Amino acid sequence: MISTVINESLGLEFPIFQGGMAWVADASLAAGVSNAGGLGIIAAMNSNGEQLREEIRKCKQLTDKPFGVNIMLMSPFVAEVADVVVEEGIKVVTTGAGNPGKYMAKWLEAGIKVIPVVPSVALARKMEKDGAFAVIAEGGESGGHIGDLTTMALVPQVVDAVSIPVIAAGGIADGRQIAAAFMLGAVGVQVGTRFLVAKECTISQEYKNKVLKAKDIDTVVTGKRLGHPVRSIRNSFTREYTKAEYNASVVPDEELEQMGTGALRLAARGGDVSKGCVLAGQVAGMVKKEQTAREMIVEMFEQAENTLNGAAKWVK
Repeated sequence: MISTVINESLGLEFPIFQGGMAWVADASLAAGVSNAGGLGIIAAMNSNGEQLREEIRKCKQLTDKPFGVNIMLMSPFVAEVADVVVEEGIKVVTTGAGNPGKYMAKWLEAGIKVIPVVPSVALARKMEKDGAFAVIAEGGESGGHIGDLTTMALVPQVVDAVSIPVIAAGGIADGRQIAAAFMLGAVGVQVGTRFLVAKECTISQEYKNKVLKAKDIDTVVTGKRLGHPVRSIRNSFTREYTKAEYNASVVPDEELEQMGTGALRLAARGGDVSKGCVLAGQVAGMVKKEQTAREMIVEMFEQAENTLNGAAKWVK
């Protein structure tokens, strides 16, 4: 069995996190992944403090296993949710969309293990200096907001730059990719896209079907003009958005920003996968069946062990 400092330190069966995906990662999915042996994560997204508290308490009713909260630092309610995770006794916080330095002292004093998502070596070093327990090095293959570097390029550079544990994310949906992440120096993985079709995931069936039917070239990146590129599955929304994005003389930034407002919720919760935004990573084309979170995790790690055990055939 694969075991690392990640699962041993956090009380998990497997060194795997579920991504903190907005409008996806609710109490049901987080509890399902935690019950399956990984670390389930609730997405705070733009929730206010009391909305997040309610979701945390739902999760506590569904699992007695460890789970975490992902805090999006661009949220207008970030100060509220930063306090709520302390008050509710959350043990692991992952962060995205910024630098969590402002809240680190408070979280560390409360005994929270802070694990920021980083798209670069510079931010990884900063997070280590500020007291992060680990970092999640996420490549641009992932769904949602992305950086420029790929997982293959980013992970080993972050591993070389810091002494804290590194978790690989972006482009990971099966055991071969988990094995590759370990070979790059990571000691754990974070998976998002595959968990979209977990039976415990409560998003619309239309969204799940869009992922299940995706091909290898079906994702596209939009939003570069605004400085926060996003990867999703091609549809009517991405086509219209792309036309507007490359027509700056006609569509100002404010109007372009407005085009994306509410689009993810429309797809994930409303089931409109034509006019809504279907966030997913480049591995969507590898996701072919709905399973329980437990079935997914066991299958991935069995394949990872078999891959690693067979690696010696390449060395003479």
